[in-house]
Amino acid sequence: MSDPEGQGPAEGLPGLPPEWGRIVVPQDASALAEEAELVRRELRGRAEGARRPSRPGRPDGLPPLALPLLVLLVAVLTTVAGLFAVTWPRPPRAGDRPTVVPHATAADLTGRALPALDLVDAGNAAVPLRGLVPAVIILVDSCPCPEQVAEAATLAPPGVAVVTVEGGRAVRPAPASPGPAARPLADPAGGLRTFLRLPARPGTAAALLVDRTGVLVRVVPELRSAEDYRADLARLAA
Repeated sequence: MSDPEGQGPAEGLPGLPPEWGRIVVPQDASALAEEAELVRRELRGRAEGARRPSRPGRPDGLPPLALPLLVLLVAVLTTVAGLFAVTWPRPPRAGDRPTVVPHATAADLTGRALPALDLVDAGNAAVPLRGLVPAVIILVDSCPCPEQVAEAATLAPPGVAVVTVEGGRAVRPAPASPGPAARPLADPAGGLRTFLRLPARPGTAAALLVDRTGVLVRVVPELRSAEDYRADLARLAA
């Protein structure tokens, strides 16, 4: 490089601070190999120092196992706090109370269609429940109640069947009556009681009054006297 006045090559680079001294750019880059090696050694030393774990006496002041132990302690405390939050008893809230579904009542069942169930007779032959209508169906699984059965058979209008239904497969003969005898059947699967959701009570018979379309006209949970349902008998044959 020539100087601005054209007096020959310059001894340094112009425009640099004077304290940097004389800077000469060699024509051959291999002349800087020694300086380049010194710079590479210094950079490698700095990189190894950054990767080396901290030891006691260093500025961070933590022993080599301090960080893993701290992480483990935080994990244990978090787990214990979660267990306490899950198992700690809480006062009940209004929204936490279970909803109680009431059992169907006799009024709820009125107007519903009879289910498509099969009963069995004394010969263990299947008898479709809907094929018995119109009918007075008396559940005698918890009480034979012969007087109530005989009274229903006597008062039933012509064309209205009177059927007694036992639980299980045993079929007992219906009690004798002055009029047509009741037809004894059994309900092995207990499907009729399940449909009614009407538990059997010892010493009590229940009755269903079903019209010719298979619709429940009335459910009598506790059969006492025919006077309780006499007015509904005429509707069965209509």
